[in-house]
Amino acid sequence: MQRALRLLEAVASHADGAPAKQLARETGLPLPTTYHLLRTLTHEGYLRREKGVFVLGGAAVRLAGGEAVQNRRIKIEDSLARWRDEIGVPVYFAVYAEGEIEVVAVADAPSSPAVEEWADFRETAHAHAIGQCLLSQLDPKSRQDHLDRHPVEALTPYTVRNQRLLLERLGGLERMEPLVERQEYALGTVCGAIPVTVGSTAAAVAISLPFHQQERLLPAVEQLRTEMGKLFNSLAFSISI
Repeated sequence: MQRALRLLEAVASHADGAPAKQLARETGLPLPTTYHLLRTLTHEGYLRREKGVFVLGGAAVRLAGGEAVQNRRIKIEDSLARWRDEIGVPVYFAVYAEGEIEVVAVADAPSSPAVEEWADFRETAHAHAIGQCLLSQLDPKSRQDHLDRHPVEALTPYTVRNQRLLLERLGGLERMEPLVERQEYALGTVCGAIPVTVGSTAAAVAISLPFHQQERLLPAVEQLRTEMGKLFNSLAFSISI
């Protein structure tokens, strides 16, 4: 296994591929062993042979892509945990992918538990800060498509009453303005969400608090914005999931 990985790493270091003899020299493997491993890796789809040189195959590309996704997810989870500890609130990260809300990661603690998903987040975007924040970033056609599939309905006495009022609220937001909701999704809970857009991907980082601590909400949102700004400026955070 280690020898095969050494060969894959050697091939990956050559954008235009490399012949077997060169790969043997670079990895320090005997030439017969190199040929045997190259044949096996080619058969399994990890390598391709093109015009006498070996290049990475589809299986290796998928493997590398999966590892990169996992690394990005770990970075996101680490960031959320740090913000949770610094601000003292549960922190959520969500994206709008393939027409649906997806909560990618949540960092909470026994002293600051996350909101219980008592109604499917994907179907109730109109009622919670994460969903409203993501909807606010969509173009009008995509937003209407989502609301056609997941109509506005009251979850609590404080939920926005109809689609017209929701669209008015979203239309009144400044670009990249944080969004706050109070007891619209769950009684006894207030939430704030900060929009994050990279390319064509809409995302949001959000926090929640018990209603009796609602005076902490806006200061906590501002603190989160500051911490996020530091991280984005360091280029240590990617939402490519």
